[in-house]
Amino acid sequence: MTPVVWHTVFEVLAYSAGFQTYLWQRRRGVDGSVHDRDLMAVVAVGAIVGAALGAKMSYWLDDPLAAFAHFPDWRHLLEGKSIIGALLGGLLGVEVVKRFWGVRQSTGDNFVLPLTVGMCIGRIGCFLGGLGDHTYGIATTLPWGVDFGDGIARHPTQLYEIVFLLAQYAWIRARWHRFTLPGDRFRAFMIGYLAFRLLVEFIKPVFYIWPLGLTGLQWLCVAGLLYYARAVPRIVQTMVMGRKATWARR
Repeated sequence: MTPVVWHTVFEVLAYSAGFQTYLWQRRRGVDGSVHDRDLMAVVAVGAIVGAALGAKMSYWLDDPLAAFAHFPDWRHLLEGKSIIGALLGGLLGVEVVKRFWGVRQSTGDNFVLPLTVGMCIGRIGCFLGGLGDHTYGIATTLPWGVDFGDGIARHPTQLYEIVFLLAQYAWIRARWHRFTLPGDRFRAFMIGYLAFRLLVEFIKPVFYIWPLGLTGLQWLCVAGLLYYARAVPRIVQTMVMGRKATWARR
């Protein structure tokens, strides 16, 4: 199969596996799962719409020269996407819908495992997609560098991400019952992933430089971390020190 086909197959598998994992959690009554079908339907709509818009808009921010090269030809605007934008867009979509419906219950913990599973499978497709996927790293002399087809050994950043996601979930799971506030498991997932992507982008090709020498995706990571800034000390205490946070949520 061609790299494009490989990527498409694994993207479909990622969505399917993530959804099936979510359903499995509901059946097993995993801690943090929400069983109100109406609530989860509302949340799902917000997440899907927000993620779709966020994924596209983050591509426009990360590589505006390519995205708007033939403007107003809209086809180029639909070519790329980013998981960072999808996560932040989905988060925003959920919060907007919940506020509109008057929902106060936290729902994020439901998605920690499904997102981990789906993103890991999706990154396998990115790895097999090769150069055309634009998710590879810069050149490296490290022994595990991968030639994606241009004769240059590069950082396999897709594989780095898979390893990080699995290690992060194992860490969150080990601390699962020490999180005192609903939604903190999801906050831990987001804070960890955004911090990881902020750093790993330094060893990936740069398509467009924004202020302070950061890429568009790095600025999105910064924005997401600022959004969670108040929760960071509480999450770090739970994750690193292994004990329940003692202060109230603000």
